[in-house]
Amino acid sequence: MLELRAATPADVPEIHAMIGELADFEKLRHQVSGSADDLREHLFGARPYVEAMVAVVDGTTVGFALYFFTYSTFLCKPGLYLEDLFVRPAHRGAGIGLALLNAVQARAEREGCARFEWAVLDWNVNAIRVYENFGARPNAGWTVYRKTL
Repeated sequence: MLELRAATPADVPEIHAMIGELADFEKLRHQVSGSADDLREHLFGARPYVEAMVAVVDGTTVGFALYFFTYSTFLCKPGLYLEDLFVRPAHRGAGIGLALLNAVQARAEREGCARFEWAVLDWNVNAIRVYENFGARPNAGWTVYRKTL
C-alpha cells in the first residue's frame, strides 16, 4: 500500500540517507557535505527553504521528492522547482516516481504556480522516459549555470 505524505521532522534521517543513495546513483557522493541537521533546519526551522514529500510502502520509506518555490518575473506568478526525486531501486517501476510527480504537481497547482521545473542528468534515460511520459519536455535553448559559494 503506497502512502504519499508531507515529510515530518521524524523523516529527516531517512530522507538524508536517500540523498546519499541518490548521490551514489549519480556518481556524485563526493559532493555531499550537508548533514541531517542542516536538512532538518532547512525543512522545519524558523525559516524553511524547502519542502519534502515521502513515499511509504508498508511502513517503509521508499522515496522522496524535495522542492521549493521560485518566481517568474515574466509571468508574475510563482513556480515550483523539484530539486530531487528519488525512489529506492527495489521499488522502481511500480509507479512511485510518477505518483510523487503528480503529488508535487498538485501542490504547485494549489499554490497557483505557472511552472513546474526540474533538471535531469542527460545520461539518466530511465528518468527522462518517466518525465516525458509525465508530459514534460526539455527546456531547449537554456543552459543551467552554477557558482558554488
